[in-house]
Amino acid sequence: MSDSPDYEARQREFRRLLTIYGRKAVLEALQDNSLDCQTLHLANSNRPAAILDDIINCAQRRQVSQRHHDKQGLSRISRNGRQDQGVALDIACPRFQDLPEYLSSLPASHQRLLALDGISNPQNLGMIVRSAVAAGIDGIIWTRRGNAAPGPLVIKSSVGTLFRAPILHAADLPSALSQCQAHGFSVATLAADAAQTVFDYRAPGNTVYVLGNETEGVSADAQALADVSLSIPMAAGVESLNVAVTAALVAYATRD
Repeated sequence: MSDSPDYEARQREFRRLLTIYGRKAVLEALQDNSLDCQTLHLANSNRPAAILDDIINCAQRRQVSQRHHDKQGLSRISRNGRQDQGVALDIACPRFQDLPEYLSSLPASHQRLLALDGISNPQNLGMIVRSAVAAGIDGIIWTRRGNAAPGPLVIKSSVGTLFRAPILHAADLPSALSQCQAHGFSVATLAADAAQTVFDYRAPGNTVYVLGNETEGVSADAQALADVSLSIPMAAGVESLNVAVTAALVAYATRD
């Protein structure tokens, strides 16, 4: 039965997996004993190479299971057949979960979430994750639509913190924000012309801070759901900051 407890448990475990690809990235992950590497995926079409031998030997030493696929099968797993180099690796990330799962059992009051609203640059996204983890953000709402995929560039710019980040998967941002509001969250967006600054704001309770696209800012759909808009004061005629810098300021300015 698709709604059985065992099925739901398996689905939750599947959603906690992050699949990375690329030979160098996979080898580095296998060499990091702090990571829970689950399954190594290899293309049958791979030609002999020293780095492939290192990957396979490292997986064997760590007793990581191996599966072989045709090229198309591996592409479906990596979701990037052009760049996977015939290799992918499943890593268990214990803090990954679906947003509804998180909301169904809120761990504490004064939760702080960051919501990604069209963050398309992988380096920016990785730096946002790094700052959020460092500042103790309770969750990062990540929708596949409009945001960069969690690939090698995101992992590299996050300096590996992505594997330990509290990622909350959601189908789309407007519905995710509405779900949060239904569970008592306020939604705060960043706007250059907002009268109240993020440094003056005192959240009344659980709050989601929406980080907008690098060029267009917060989307109209997200802005329509905002309970409050906040600004970051600028001097010397500076109009805006990089979104990753904004994320760091928000993450630290809103700490208790």
